[in-house]
Amino acid sequence: MLRKIRSKKIRSANGRFAIVAAEYNGEYVNSMLRAARATLAAGGAAAVRVVRVPGAFEVPVAAAALARQKNPPWAGIICLGVIFRGETTHAQHIGEAVTLALSQLAVETEVPMIHEVLLLENRAQADKRCLDPRHNRGAEAAQTALAMSGTMSRLRA
Repeated sequence: MLRKIRSKKIRSANGRFAIVAAEYNGEYVNSMLRAARATLAAGGAAAVRVVRVPGAFEVPVAAAALARQKNPPWAGIICLGVIFRGETTHAQHIGEAVTLALSQLAVETEVPMIHEVLLLENRAQADKRCLDPRHNRGAEAAQTALAMSGTMSRLRA
């Protein structure tokens, strides 16, 4: 069951964030992107860079290029995409590859990779998770990015 996104008062002290967003299934991804940007702005993000890529499979390589930019470093990278299951296992393979790549990248670079590349069964699920403001995963991703920014700052202090 979906939980309503709780609006948290998480703030970032001058954090720089990047968002890598797939163009494929743009209606849904664009809604998550708008919500993520608004949440980061409300949380005090100093800068937000948006990078668009063709599809979900291309998200990790763009995130990797961003994560390796160290001067100044990114406080977090939000990764957005929507994949729909079909009649074959293709979507499952894409989802697993993206998940593995983003988790490895986060550990290797110590830059939080906020994973919101959604693997969904149908458009009704996408409507709920991407278009409904009560459940928008872009807003949730931005809240997580802001929280991880603070966590990583404390760990590095």
